[in-house]
Amino acid sequence: MRLLLSAGRRIHTVRARPMQQNHGQSAAMRKTGETTGSVDAGEIARFAAMAAEWWDPDGKFRPLHKLNPARVRFVRDRVCDRFGRDASADKPLSGLSLIDIGCGGGLVCEPMARLGAAVTGIDAGAETIG
Repeated sequence: MRLLLSAGRRIHTVRARPMQQNHGQSAAMRKTGETTGSVDAGEIARFAAMAAEWWDPDGKFRPLHKLNPARVRFVRDRVCDRFGRDASADKPLSGLSLIDIGCGGGLVCEPMARLGAAVTGIDAGAETIG
């Protein structure tokens, strides 16, 4: 499996060991294609098909774009509270590192980087990171 890591606008590729086939799955689950693993190939394919639209605020991801300012404020404020930072500062997250697992197109990663954090976004779909 390939994982793509995005730090700010730089993209890094990392090779990960594949998950053990059928680990923790019953025979019925294997027959139906269900999985107990954390990566669902069908889900990755659905998001890959829409990858070109991640950053279109009026496209299929419009609800995420509408919600994103609140999500970013929430994370920024919790991080600032935890580390004694001034959330109203220009770069309140400077010197901190954040990781967003399952970042998709990076809709949270990019604003966090603009707030000064060193951000690593991880997603199983190469197209969404791209």
